[in-house]
Amino acid sequence: MAVNGLYKARTHTNSRHMEDWKRLVEPYARPLFFAHSRMTRGKTLGVRGMVIEDNCRVLLIEHTYLDGWWLPGGGVDALETTGEAVVREIREEGGIIALETPKLLSIHSNERFFPGDHVLLYRIDRFERTALTSHAEIKNAEFFDFDRLPLNINQGSLRRIEEVLYGYPADPMW
Repeated sequence: MAVNGLYKARTHTNSRHMEDWKRLVEPYARPLFFAHSRMTRGKTLGVRGMVIEDNCRVLLIEHTYLDGWWLPGGGVDALETTGEAVVREIREEGGIIALETPKLLSIHSNERFFPGDHVLLYRIDRFERTALTSHAEIKNAEFFDFDRLPLNINQGSLRRIEEVLYGYPADPMW
């Protein structure tokens, strides 16, 4: 099913149970993931992409395992640049193919969520749409008008959008 031209994950009879299971397991799995990340990486580096359509809408994604709407993004893989990572993440999570080099907007510490984690925010204005490839992780991907953002948007994502929209200085903390 398409939602604003983007793929919306198909619902199966037991997909709701799978989402409930993921949300129950996530708080327990997260410390294991963080421990693994810390042992293998020391510091962690992630990216988020602010994909803007017609200068009035922004792409947000809804995970199967976290509450709320988020800017698409994720970790930077070994041998991958941050620019390559954000292009990969918006393709996997949002069904977006960047037609331009993403523009680095800001760099943030994510200490409140995970000590030693840093997030780079990129902007993409020229793109094409395609199908999502991260079906198990992403429940929905949708463009929202700037003046009609969902009430349950992740607060870090909301602050980044407001910084871009209103020209506020970037907060160094995510």
